[in-house]
Parts: sequence; C-alpha cells; structure tokens
Amino acid sequence: MQLRSLANLAGMVSIFLWGALALFTRETEGMIPPFQLLAMTFSLAFLLMALRWWWRGETGLRYLRQPRLAWVLGVGGYFGYHFCYFLAMQKAPAVEVSLLAYLWPLLIVLFSALLPGERLAAGHVIGALISLAGCWLLLGDGEAGFDSQYLPGYLLAGSCALIWSGYSVSGRFVRQVPTDAVGWFCAVTALLGLGCHLLLEETYWPLTTGQWLAVLGLGLGPVGIAFFTWDYAVKRGDLQLLGVLSYAAPLISTLLLLLVGQAESSLSLWLACGAIVSGAFIASRARRQSPSDSVKEAA
Repeated sequence: MQLRSLANLAGMVSIFLWGALALFTRETEGMIPPFQLLAMTFSLAFLLMALRWWWRGETGLRYLRQPRLAWVLGVGGYFGYHFCYFLAMQKAPAVEVSLLAYLWPLLIVLFSALLPGERLAAGHVIGALISLAGCWLLLGDGEAGFDSQYLPGYLLAGSCALIWSGYSVSGRFVRQVPTDAVGWFCAVTALLGLGCHLLLEETYWPLTTGQWLAVLGLGLGPVGIAFFTWDYAVKRGDLQLLGVLSYAAPLISTLLLLLVGQAESSLSLWLACGAIVSGAFIASRARRQSPSDSVKEAA
C-alpha cells in the first residue's frame, strides 16, 4: 500500500510539472521551432539523468541493455507523441487539437481495465468523464468547431491520445525496467528531434536570459523530472486514479497563468475547476470502495 501511495505521489509531481508547461512555453512560443525545442529539452533531460549517474559513481551504460519492448515503448511514447502533436498543430486549429489530444487520461482509465489484476469500477469511468468535460470546457471555452477539412490534423491529435495512453498503460509490461533507462530514451528522442529539426526547420536560438531560463526549466521540469516520475508512477501506482488526476494539468496551467497575470478569470474556468476536482474525488472514492480492496482489508 505504501509503495502504491508513493507511486501515486510521483504521478502527481508529473501532473503538476506538466501544468507548469504553459508558463515556461510562453517565453519560447513562436520563437524556437518545435523540433529544435524538443531536441534541446530532451537533451537536458538526459543530462539530468547523467548527473544522477555521476553522483552515484556510475556511467549509466548498463541501463542501455533493456528489452526491445521497453525501447519501443519509451522512444515511441516520447518522440511519437510529440511528432504527431506538432504535425497536428500544423494541420488543424490548436483548440481542437488540444481537446482531442487530451483524451489520453480517459483512455488510460479505460485501457487499464485490460491489465491483469486491475479492476475498473463505475466510479472511475464516471469520474474520468466528468473531469474530461471540465477539461474540454477549460480548453475549448466555446471556441471549438470541428470541421472535416481538418480531418488529418484531428487524426494526428487522436493518435497523440492513443500513443501516450498506450505508453502509460503498457509500462506495466516492462515494470522491471529501471527508471534510469528513461535517460537513454530521452537521449534517442533528442537525436530524433534534432534530425527532424535539421530536415524541416530553421535554427533560432533564444535571444534573452529569460528565454534560456525557460528552455532550462522545460528540460529539467516538465520534460526531465516529470517523465522520470511518471515512469515510476505508471509502473507501480493506481492507473485509474492517475488517469483522472491528469486532467488537473490544464487546470494547474491556467491557474498558474492567472497567478502571474497572463490569463483572466472566468465562469468557465471555475466551472471546469469544479468538474475536474469532482471527477478526481469520485475516482478516488471508487478505488477505496472497490470490493477487492474491502476483501483485502477484511483479511
């Protein structure tokens, strides 16, 4: 029980850091090309893990030897998600892309039921749907208008949701792979991002200290620590609860922007807040009241 609670806490750290993503991205938005930023931030994530190896007196080379499935899931999850997301943003309006891409928490809740030993309660689904409604209200705010001409972009955005939810749930099949290996997955992702950047984009370096600090913050936080803690969380935590809690990320993002004066308070914001919090509460209660847990406690 303590191990699962620790894993859930690690997942919450990831969700909070992803919530800070918009705050850091605001400093680099429209200036640094996306694949260049991908290469820079994932390189920083690798260096962060390499620093951990150095601190422990290791080279980290032994973490290169991992099952093929772990490599496919790690690199496919990190690079595949961002590749599809960047292309989707080029082919469809940003609001609709965000709405579709953020189906991944709901898919985590649903896909987790397919894992051995996992049980999906009605409260998990209800909580996820309520939080999804809050997320869509927060991101869309009445501006979404799906149009068939953007179908390729919508399909790519849907692929983002499938890729990240698939990566998160499939982590249970490579539970024996240490989180240190994620450092190498980040390194390969950075190289792939660099390749795409050299093929598709022009290079633009940050011009101010604030922009460099934003890139550093992205690489160490939402990309570095967040992916390391998420790896630990999905392998050992409560997937259904983590899926529902993930809807807090766009809420945290909006609240942080509101705090620094880069967003405005609105009725839809507070309605979304209520829906997301309510959904998370329902999902957490569903876990506590599941019959299997009751049997364990009685034993």
